[in-house]
Amino acid sequence: MNSERKVWLNGELISWEKATVPLLSHGFSRGSAIFEVFGIHDGPDGLFAFRMDEHLKRLMKSAELLEMEIAYSIEEIIDAVTETVRANDIGRGLVKILAYWGEEAIIKLVLESKLDVAIFAVPNNEELGMDNTNPISACLSKWRKIHPETVPVAAKSCSNYLNGYLARKDANNRGFDVGLMVGTDGFLAEGSIESVFLIKDGVLKTPPLGRVLSSITRKSILQAAAMNGIPTSEDSILPEELFTADEIFTSHSGVKVSPVARFEDRNLQVPGPITKQVMELMNNILNMSDDRFSHWFHALT
Repeated sequence: MNSERKVWLNGELISWEKATVPLLSHGFSRGSAIFEVFGIHDGPDGLFAFRMDEHLKRLMKSAELLEMEIAYSIEEIIDAVTETVRANDIGRGLVKILAYWGEEAIIKLVLESKLDVAIFAVPNNEELGMDNTNPISACLSKWRKIHPETVPVAAKSCSNYLNGYLARKDANNRGFDVGLMVGTDGFLAEGSIESVFLIKDGVLKTPPLGRVLSSITRKSILQAAAMNGIPTSEDSILPEELFTADEIFTSHSGVKVSPVARFEDRNLQVPGPITKQVMELMNNILNMSDDRFSHWFHALT
């Protein structure tokens, strides 16, 4: 299947197999790449990207935080995404954008050139599991979330996800699906690729920005919940609060709401009433049946 797919690379559509970089490229050997991922959804008049404007603003912000410069503007990338989705005819799926230094850098750390850009359009499949609402298990990871004074955690940088890899590996080794990390400040942060939400006494709570990624899905859930009368809170959360939470769920670009059925040695009823309400709300939004959120979608066909 990959042989039939096309990748947009620096202004050209090329075959998937040709979308490569040298092993000594700065992006690969130094881990300096940044990226964005967002969903593609079937609408009444074709395919639509979910909150692409917010994702591309964050892509540019990631470059700014890391003192990099992307070779293309937001408008040019929007056109490229549209071209890529059309060329691959993916239907429901994901778009992944990588911005990176493709040039070789054997020992040089600081480059002055602009970042290359590659855009991938991937149809929904078993690995992505975009419509998977099965309950998951979660634990507290032994690994701490990286400190924001070491690297900017608000940047969606590939290198930052080594931290997430370790948390997920730790969780899997212990028999859990995901691991939730605590920050070096002692407060709950996030999972490997997931924002974490808990419900206590009817309030939907999630850790504040500053030590976690500025997740577009997290933002969407908070905005949609508030518009539907669900009280929300973005205050610091002690990890101990997970042990007394009425409900817990995680979210990310691929799966908007994953209810947690087991946290450490606790079993929770899933989905709980507020989690179910959020799931139904996000499902209606993504099915484009809630007109209040139609501006969150960008037509691609």
